[in-house]
Amino acid sequence: MPGRAAIVGVGQTYHTSKRDDVNLPEMVGEAVRAALADAQLSIKDIEAFIFSNMEAFEGILLPEHGMIAEVGATGKPGLKVTGGGTTGSEAVGEGCHMISAGLYDITMVISWQKHDCGDATAGISAAAVPTFAKGMVTGAVSEFAKQALSYMKESGAREEHAAMVRLKADRGACRNPYSHLKLGLKSVDEVLQSPYLVWPIRLYDFCPQSCGACVLVLASEKRAKKIHKKPVWVADFEVVHQEPFRAGSFGDPTGTETYSQHVAIERLYKRNGITNVRKQVDLAEIYEPSSWEEISLYEHFHFCEKNEGWKLIEKGVTEIEGEFPVNPSGGVLATNPIGATPVIRIAEAALQIRGDASEHQATRDIKTAIATALGGPNWTAMFLLKRS
Repeated sequence: MPGRAAIVGVGQTYHTSKRDDVNLPEMVGEAVRAALADAQLSIKDIEAFIFSNMEAFEGILLPEHGMIAEVGATGKPGLKVTGGGTTGSEAVGEGCHMISAGLYDITMVISWQKHDCGDATAGISAAAVPTFAKGMVTGAVSEFAKQALSYMKESGAREEHAAMVRLKADRGACRNPYSHLKLGLKSVDEVLQSPYLVWPIRLYDFCPQSCGACVLVLASEKRAKKIHKKPVWVADFEVVHQEPFRAGSFGDPTGTETYSQHVAIERLYKRNGITNVRKQVDLAEIYEPSSWEEISLYEHFHFCEKNEGWKLIEKGVTEIEGEFPVNPSGGVLATNPIGATPVIRIAEAALQIRGDASEHQATRDIKTAIATALGGPNWTAMFLLKRS
């Protein structure tokens, strides 16, 4: 990517279902200050701001206007990005573009969601493009249930495999000081005892609604090495949007549709000479709203062959100590402030490359990582991050 950008500062709040102790600007301010401290910069060093959240889920129009003073953006240029579940990753992309274009040397991406302000499910249920798709939109859970059922039928995967994904996520979350759900699950049977939301998705198979914020500080190549001794380079990224499948938003049981994930990897892998993901990439932080979606994404991103995603979790390949760790942070299954969720994927991947992920640091040396986002009617964003 010309005019390379690097991640030189990472900041998160802790995540939970409610933050009654702070208002929205105060919550976001916590992550801003953490990112500045990590980068060892002051707010005066930030030249431009990119904001991202899902307004419909909080019911507050342009909430960034009310936090300008709190985050220190007064009198500085800024941009707001809203693009479904991929919102946060697109905001990071805009921050990189500003640096690549030579407009600024240091940008800050501010992402958040305070779900206790509104009703995310109502926002999702009311959002369908084009208009003729509204009749099938009954919320995210129903769409992911259709995807899971289709995957079970095609691959032979069982509910136990989804439970294994949830167990892996919970082990990571319990090691991660910022994660929301820390359930302390001990067995597959414990997951399988949770009630169904929409068959075959159980309560423990699906992500929460979290309150929290995540902030990244990005810097140009000429500034990055002077700011941080371990900058993480944004080697490449790709964003692909699409209309809903005729049979649903996140899965196509007809087998005739093109998935946005396939378009994204074709472009990003080709540009970077990636022909064997598990040999050329060390770790992935992927956006998996459900246990079943994680297994499916293993295949879409070519971590394995089609209909073999469940074998990776069965063999422990994607565990924190496995051959190819996926979501050692606990992932979206543990923490989901939607506007910030994609930024958290990038932040967590960057921390892994730096070796700064503390107790949820992967056991292998992480030099290259992929971070992804999922949103809208199966939109995809992918980032390729590198140590050098």
